[in-house]
Amino acid sequence: MSVALLSSSLGRFRLVAFVEGCSYLLLGVTMVLKYQCGMPKPNYVVGMAHGVLFIIYVSLLAQVGFQYKWSRWKMMAAFVASLLPLGTFYADVKWFRE
Repeated sequence: MSVALLSSSLGRFRLVAFVEGCSYLLLGVTMVLKYQCGMPKPNYVVGMAHGVLFIIYVSLLAQVGFQYKWSRWKMMAAFVASLLPLGTFYADVKWFRE
């Protein structure tokens, strides 16, 4: 990852989208640990991190959407992508690259 990626708001948004997507997938793993193995602590920790990342994602989405003058459809699609497993990875390839 280059420093240039982090120098723009779109680059920071893409980074947060990637990490948020990873935390969503990890949350699926910790759900198994919680309900199949009786280990609730990993789910609590990952769930809290995922929640914080989701809030940052939505905040950066609003910033980037207005800054780059994205259409309402694109902003709504980016929001819905964050609710779907693997959605942020797809959105990064299709919509978030300059």
